[in-house]
Amino acid sequence: MRAGRFSAVSAVVLLAVLSLLGATTPPGQGRSAAPATQRKPLPLAGLTVVLDPGHNPGNFRHPREINRLVNVGNGWKACNTTGTETNAGYTEAAFTLDVARRVRQLLLAEGAHVVMTQDGNVPWGPCVTERAAIGNRAHANAVVAIHADGAAASGHGFHVILPATVVAGAADTRRIVGPSRRLGVTLRNAFTTVTGEPFATYLGGGTGLMVRSDLGGLNLSRVPAVFIECGNMRNAADAARLSSPGWRELAAHGIALGLTRFLTGRTTADLPASLAADPSD
Repeated sequence: MRAGRFSAVSAVVLLAVLSLLGATTPPGQGRSAAPATQRKPLPLAGLTVVLDPGHNPGNFRHPREINRLVNVGNGWKACNTTGTETNAGYTEAAFTLDVARRVRQLLLAEGAHVVMTQDGNVPWGPCVTERAAIGNRAHANAVVAIHADGAAASGHGFHVILPATVVAGAADTRRIVGPSRRLGVTLRNAFTTVTGEPFATYLGGGTGLMVRSDLGGLNLSRVPAVFIECGNMRNAADAARLSSPGWRELAAHGIALGLTRFLTGRTTADLPASLAADPSD
């Protein structure tokens, strides 16, 4: 979506997103409660979502623990990493935790049961293997790992990472590749529509999608799972957006919308015109 168009319609789009997510009245305006007999069931009632805020703000204090190698099925990876940061020092770990908390509030309002892999309540980690295990134990209907990239400063935009077919050791992604792709495409489309962030210019061939076989959080998952890299922290324009609380709220709405559409099976035809528009127009 071009920047000029986003600035002109962002308020309309956000109101449409709020409407789809159940908040039909703009924030700050009251509305009378409907009688209990008229209330519709919440759209995500009975469904479980796991949100995985990438890294941990305390990881840098525990290099020995996070550098320990763990088996991700087809190889060995560090338990976890510190993540990247903007040139001004705003860390990926702070960004991902803030966005995940915002997404959680939106999903809870939709009736979902939300599990966080960490909520700033553990000193480091957890390891990528444990992050996958949390989703599996919860029998999650969807898992989204929230990240921001640290690519060359010349590249900008976001992308969603999908699991490759991996059958090795404890990894067997054959059953989740298909549903994870549907989740990823739905999330990608919702995120760009709400935030105006374009697909990454530096990988994925302009599709906003990547398939990877080296991530433990995907390899070891038994439930639909994807990663979203919300932007490039090393790009000045992306860094300014990622550092803005207002834009992070938009990012949260984009992620929540993608999850709601995936979990409820809503198609583009079901959406308001402002959300159904092709984001590349």
